[in-house]
Amino acid sequence: MNPETPTGLDPATAAQRLRDEGPNELGVSQRRTLQGMAWEVVREPMFLLLLGAGAVYLAMGDAHEALILLGFVVIIMTITVLQERRTDNALEALRDLSSPRALVLRGGQTLRIPGREVVREDVLLLAEGDRVPADGELLQAHELATDESMLTGESEAVAKQLPGERMFAGTLVVRGQGVMRVTATGRRTELGRIGQSLQTIELQASPLREEVARLTRRLVMIGLTLCLALTLLFWALRGGWLDAILAGITLAMGILPQELPVIMIVFLALAARRLAGQQVLTRRLNAIETLGQTTVLCVDKTGTLTENRMAVAALAVGEQTLDLRNLAPAGLPEPFHELLEYAVLASEIDPHDPMERAFHALAGEQLEGTEHLHPQWTLAREYELTPQLLAMSHLWRSTTLGHEVVATKGAPEAVAALCHLPDAHRDQLAAQADRMADSGLRVLGVARARHHPGSDWPENQHDFDFEWVGLVGLADPLRAEVPAAVAQCRRAGIRVVMVTGDHPRTAAAIAAQAGIESTSVLTGDDIAAMDAPALAQRVATVNIFARVKPQQKLALVQALKAQGEVVAMTGDGVNDAPALKAAHIGIAMGQRGTDVAREAAALVLLQDDFSSIVQAIARGRRTFANLRQAMVYTLAVHVPIVGLALLPVLFGLPLVLAPLHIAFLELVIDPACSLVFEAEEGSADLMAQPPRRTTEPLLSGWHVALSLVQGGLVTAVVVGLYTWVLGQDVPAGMASTVAFVVLVTANAALIVPSRSSQTPWRSLWSGFTPVSLWVLGGTLLALTAITTVPPLARAFGFAPLAAAHWLAAVAVGLSLLVPFHLSKTVLHGLRQRMVRPGRRTPLP
Repeated sequence: MNPETPTGLDPATAAQRLRDEGPNELGVSQRRTLQGMAWEVVREPMFLLLLGAGAVYLAMGDAHEALILLGFVVIIMTITVLQERRTDNALEALRDLSSPRALVLRGGQTLRIPGREVVREDVLLLAEGDRVPADGELLQAHELATDESMLTGESEAVAKQLPGERMFAGTLVVRGQGVMRVTATGRRTELGRIGQSLQTIELQASPLREEVARLTRRLVMIGLTLCLALTLLFWALRGGWLDAILAGITLAMGILPQELPVIMIVFLALAARRLAGQQVLTRRLNAIETLGQTTVLCVDKTGTLTENRMAVAALAVGEQTLDLRNLAPAGLPEPFHELLEYAVLASEIDPHDPMERAFHALAGEQLEGTEHLHPQWTLAREYELTPQLLAMSHLWRSTTLGHEVVATKGAPEAVAALCHLPDAHRDQLAAQADRMADSGLRVLGVARARHHPGSDWPENQHDFDFEWVGLVGLADPLRAEVPAAVAQCRRAGIRVVMVTGDHPRTAAAIAAQAGIESTSVLTGDDIAAMDAPALAQRVATVNIFARVKPQQKLALVQALKAQGEVVAMTGDGVNDAPALKAAHIGIAMGQRGTDVAREAAALVLLQDDFSSIVQAIARGRRTFANLRQAMVYTLAVHVPIVGLALLPVLFGLPLVLAPLHIAFLELVIDPACSLVFEAEEGSADLMAQPPRRTTEPLLSGWHVALSLVQGGLVTAVVVGLYTWVLGQDVPAGMASTVAFVVLVTANAALIVPSRSSQTPWRSLWSGFTPVSLWVLGGTLLALTAITTVPPLARAFGFAPLAAAHWLAAVAVGLSLLVPFHLSKTVLHGLRQRMVRPGRRTPLP
C-alpha cells in the first residue's frame, strides 16, 4: 500500500456529520412497532376468547362482568406487548452488534467502528474478508477484487485497481487490500435504493420450534374438541345456550397453550442477551438450543487457546540456536542480525499480524541504527501465502543497490522447498525445527533471493533462486484459564479438538499444556491423502490436527458429522466460512475475524477467548433445562384448570371457574414461566452431565407424565375439597372461593419443586432468585386482594371467607408441596430403573 494514505476526517467533523446526515443504515427497519405488536396480540386465540366471553356477558345483560373482563383484556394485552417489546429490544441489540464493522481513518488514527457510524467522506481501509459498509470511490488498491453478486447477480469477482473506481455498500472484498473515500451512506447507496436488508436475526425453523409448534397444535385440537363437547353437554344437561357457550369458552381458555411459543422465544432471546453480556454474540437464536447438544468443540490454537501475544523467543542460524528469553544485556549477536532483517522484510510495512508485529518490535529494539533496517526501500511486489505454498515473499526495490531484494518467510518445509535444498540438509533443518517446536514455539523459516531489475517479475515464488537464512521461533503463551476450561469440557462429555496451521510438534506441545489428549497428530497432508470414510474413522480418535489449511476444516467438520457428532467450529478467515456454515454451530472470532466469517457463523466471540465458548455451552444447557422445567410446569397448571371447567358440569355441580378467573390465572402463569424459570441458575451439575442427544425431545413421555400427575393431584384436591365444602351446606360462592384459593396457592407452591429437575429436600427452599420471590409474593398478594377486598371479591363472584377459613385454604394449597416433590422423586426413580445401564439419560 502507498504510505501516503489520507489522514481522514477530523473526529469532530465526523461526529457532526453523523448527527446531520444520520447513521449509515438502510432504513428497512426490522423492529416491530407497538401498534404491530398490539395487532398481533388482538389476533391471538386467548384474546379472541376473552372478547367472546365479554360479548356473551353483554348478551346476558351483565355489563358489569363484561367491563371487568375487558379490564383484564387490557392488562393481559399490556403485559404481552411489554414482554414482546423486551424480546425485540434484545434482538435489536444483537442486530446492532452483528452489523458490519469498518476500519476508518479519523484524524490520522486507525479506528475500528460499527458500520452504522461511517459517514460521507470517511476514508476506509479495506482488506480481504471485509464487507464494504458504504458506497465510495477507490483511492488506492493492491490486488483488490470484490464480490458484487448481491447487486449484479454475477458471481465472478470484480477487479478494482484504478483510483476513482466505484465501490458499493454490501459487496465483499475477496482479495487484496484497498483504501476508499465514502461518497454515500445508508439509503443513499445503491443497496439502499434497492431496499435490501443485510442483517437479520430471527428465529428460523428448528427442531425445538417445530416440536413446540406440534405440541401447541395438538393441544389446540384437543381444546377445541373438548370445548365443543362441553358446550353441547352443558346445553343438553342444563339448558341455556349462553351459559353453555361461557362454559365452553372457559374450558378453551384453560386448555389453549398460547404460552408455549411465547415462553420459547422469550427464553432464547433473553439467553442471547445474557450471552452478549458474556462477550458472546448470538447471530442465530437456534444456536442456543444446539449448544447443549455439542459433543465436539473444534478450536484454533492461536488467539483462542493462546493469548495471541506473539514474541520472538528463539533464532536459529546454521548450527547455532539463540534463546531470546535469556538474552544477555549486550543485545542480539551479529550472526542473527541478517535473520531478523529478512524476517522484517518478509512482513508487511504496517503489520496487523501478531507474528509480524513481533518481528518489527524486536528489530526496533535490536537493529536500530544498523544497516539491517531499510525504511527507504520501496515494496514493489508481494507474493501471497496460498494453500499450495505456505510461504509469502516480498520483493523490494532500492535506489542504492544494483538488484532487487526478495525476502520470504513461512513454514520451514515450504521455505526449504523454495531453496531447493538437498534432502540431507532438509532433514537437518526439520530436526532443528522439531526441537524448537517441542518447546511449544511456532517455527518459521526465512530465506532471501536477488532479482535483476531488467527482467520480468516471476509469477511463481519457486522461480526465484532462494538461499536459506534461518529459523525463527515465536512463543504465544497459553491462556491461564484454558486448562480448567478444557477439563470442564471433558467432565461435560465434550471433546476438544485443536485445529491449527502450526507445526505438528508445536501443536502437540500446546495441546499437552492445555490438557487436550490425543492418540496422535494428523496433518493437513494426511487429510488430503485420505478419502471421506478413512478420514471419518481417524477423526474418532485424533484430537490434534496440524498444518491444516482453511479449506480442510470443512472436510474435518463433515467427517465428524459423519460420526454422529454435534460439531462447534471456530474460524476467523474468508476460507473458514464454508466450515463455519457446515458446522452445527459456527463460532467466529470477533476481534480478529473477517466480516464474511462473522456472517457465516452462528456465534461471534467479542473476546477471542476459549473460556467464553465453554460459558456459552453452559448457558445453552441451562436455557434448555430451564425451558423444559417451564414447559412441564405450564402443562401441569393447565390440568386443574381443565378439570375445574369440565368436572362440575359432568357431576352436576355449580361452576367454579368463569372466563374472568381464567384471565387472572393467565396473569399468574405467564410471569412464572417467562420470568421465574428463565432466571433460574439451573442445576449445579449441568456441566457434569453428557451432552443432550439430538433425538431427545424437549418433553418426553416422562415429562408429560410428571405434568399430568402433579396437575392431577391439584385437580383431585381442589375438586374433592369443593365437593366436600358444598356438602356442608355452604353457599356455592363461598365454596368456589375456597377452591380458587387452593388452586392459586397450589400453582404457586408447584413453582418451588419445579425450578430444577432435581431438588433435594434440604435445598428445596434455597436458591430463590429475586424474580422468583417477586412473582410468588405478587401472586399471593393479588390472590389476597381479589378474595378478601369486598369490591374486588364481588367482581370475581367470590364470597368473603373468615380469616381462619382463608388461611386453612392457603395451607391446603401449600401442603401439596409435599406430594409434588414426592411424585417427582418417585417418577425419577422409576425412570432410572427402567433405563438400561450405561445409557445416556437426561434427568426429568
